Amino acid sequence: MTWLKEILGTEKAIIAMCHLLPLPGDPYFNSEKGMDYVVEMARKDLHALQEGEVDAIMFSNEFSMPYLTDVKTETVAAMARIIGELMSEIKVPFGVNVLWDAKKSLDLAAATGAEFVREIFTGVYASDFGTWNTNVGETIRHQHRIGAKNVKLLYNVVPESAAYLAEREIESIAASTVFNNRPDALCVSGLTAGAKTDVQLLMRVKEAVPNTILLANTGVNFTNFKEQLSIADGAVVGTTFKYDGKFENHVDVDRVKRFMDKVKVFRDNL
Repeated sequence: MTWLKEILGTEKAIIAMCHLLPLPGDPYFNSEKGMDYVVEMARKDLHALQEGEVDAIMFSNEFSMPYLTDVKTETVAAMARIIGELMSEIKVPFGVNVLWDAKKSLDLAAATGAEFVREIFTGVYASDFGTWNTNVGETIRHQHRIGAKNVKLLYNVVPESAAYLAEREIESIAASTVFNNRPDALCVSGLTAGAKTDVQLLMRVKEAVPNTILLANTGVNFTNFKEQLSIADGAVVGTTFKYDGKFENHVDVDRVKRFMDKVKVFRDNL
């Protein structure tokens, strides 16, 4: 039994994104509506995702654009407030992602009791946010220092809006990441949120590390979910669940229900 089955209750799990609106300190934070509005919109999306029967939810500061790789304290504090206020209403396993700061993501997970974290833990990248470096050894030691050793770590090995700085094949990156770090899962992404994950890339990673859980991290939708889930062990889904399938919109419960109904039929036939 994999940890997906143990914690999320199913294989081929669908982890739904609860995208938080801009937060205090972010360029597009709505100071007139304030944090109460951010909390209420997060609550609305949370309930829509749960009513649609997703397997798990991941909270992220998706609209804290442009992203930081050294996230400010006020962002983590705001996210902790939101999750804290919603805690009694969260009915499915949940994770967190503080974009893009692995240590801060772990801090938030430890504070809220999140089951998993998705982050960029390893590698050096040329990205839209500048040169993107990591220190996985320090990050994992930080995880243990703060008592978060049971938090599952989802390693994004093909980050959005970034490319590995060294010329290495994805098979090599995946194999060395697994050997050196023992990730709980690897995530493979498209260029941006909502962009389709390359099926050939998924296949190459799965063949390189067949015993590691693999998640399609972006762009899984109504037309390609069977293809994606035939290779990947699960998917992280955000944009597909929004009204009209648009990244900037809120969650449409009818789209969530229709998608999950199709996924359940697919799982039943495996």
